[in-house]
Amino acid sequence: MSSAARDWHALAAGCRPDGRMFIGGRRGDSAAGETFDCVSPIDGRTIAQVARGQSADIDAAVASARRAFDDGRWAHKPPAVRKKILVRFAEKILAARDELALLETLDMGKPIGDSLSVDVPSSARCIAWYGEAIDKVYDEIAPTARSALALITREPMGVVGAIVPWNYPLLMSAWKLGPALAAGNSVVLKPSEKASLTALRLAELAIEAGLPEGVFNVVPGYGFEAGEALALHMDVDAIGFTGSTRVGRKMLEYAGRSNLKRVYNELGGKSAFVVFDDCNDIARAARTAAGSVFYNQGESCNAPTRVMVHESVADEFIEVLKAQAPKYQPADPLHPDTAMGALVDDNQLRTVLGYIDTGRNEGAKLLFGGQQARAESGGFYVEPTVFEGVNNLMRIAREEIFGPVISVLRFSTEDEAIAIANDSPYGLQASVWSHQFDRVHRVSRALRAGTVQVNQYDEDDITVPFGGYKQSGNGRDKSLHAFDKYTELKTTWMRID
Repeated sequence: MSSAARDWHALAAGCRPDGRMFIGGRRGDSAAGETFDCVSPIDGRTIAQVARGQSADIDAAVASARRAFDDGRWAHKPPAVRKKILVRFAEKILAARDELALLETLDMGKPIGDSLSVDVPSSARCIAWYGEAIDKVYDEIAPTARSALALITREPMGVVGAIVPWNYPLLMSAWKLGPALAAGNSVVLKPSEKASLTALRLAELAIEAGLPEGVFNVVPGYGFEAGEALALHMDVDAIGFTGSTRVGRKMLEYAGRSNLKRVYNELGGKSAFVVFDDCNDIARAARTAAGSVFYNQGESCNAPTRVMVHESVADEFIEVLKAQAPKYQPADPLHPDTAMGALVDDNQLRTVLGYIDTGRNEGAKLLFGGQQARAESGGFYVEPTVFEGVNNLMRIAREEIFGPVISVLRFSTEDEAIAIANDSPYGLQASVWSHQFDRVHRVSRALRAGTVQVNQYDEDDITVPFGGYKQSGNGRDKSLHAFDKYTELKTTWMRID
């Protein structure tokens, strides 16, 4: 039976997720026996009890990871062996595609079609790619004098703490796990308390694929308990964090208060989508902007929520954008044709609606949406929302909303566009729409962002790095550059007589 033909509501009704944590190769309750409710944003229904990990559980997980690292059960395996196991792990993810997609959609509200076609296969590709890469990464010999031999080798860091968000729970876990495990580290993963289910299932699939017990542990829980304990732990060598800039600052603070562990933050964004008057397809630019912001309910750190359009083509752009918005009206996330689902929880719903009210109060013109939707479902839905008449001093233009809200700003010159785009504490991603080669090159170089898309948005691949400038973080996920976060460089100097 094809995935589209499946009765996802029947599968959801029969789904009984296991919310117990995963330490040392097996499921178990928290040390205190405490749990919290896993509430589906689709309808507000409690679908599982999830173990509430706290400091004692983090201690147990880190100890398990440390034993596994120190005895070499994973770190000392030849790269070719690690590759085979990780490729098998990726195959297990694909084999469990429907199960993982259902858990992802039930847990955080994204459309089942997106979970099936994007999140699960992308996660599998990530794990497989790093598995395939690890036996093709070479060390170096420095060009010293003939009387010396200087070797430069990459070594695993040890125990890596990975803390991932709720907007792409499965994929963000894979982005951390792929390079960390391939390099030979042991991992303790702390998923968001808002979406923990796929991370817990991943750990079981890893064991089935042959990953040794203790190498990959998952402790769900609240950030102020399990997350803080992991970041402060003296036996954790590095933290890979994806989340808000506010919490990213805490990660750096925790490192300073503990063992100065490496901290790699992938944080928020307020990406600029810059459309010049020489763009030869204004309609495609507007369709792309709508699809990029409303995808995943706007809960994407790189969403281009600041859409900047040259004043001479702004009216044309806005008319197409307004026509696109109704196509993303929230609908049943378990229907295969749904384009936009539910926000992750009631708190996020109230946050997004609060920003919409702020935009109105600041004088922005609401062109479409702006209301809660599907309230009768019991879930958490917001209409696709478009503001015009926005300037870069407004909160809706400066702060990360993390919801389906587009702000349209007008500009008149290239220099003005660059100045507005760069006038942000963030620098994760940007887009330039122009068909003048020299302008594209000039503006792309001037924008302070980790990724600049040209006449497109959000096209990417595991082979290219992802990360930002300024308060959007440091380090890079994806590509071979991710190994920099999870390995130490060692120089071995030999005198040759």
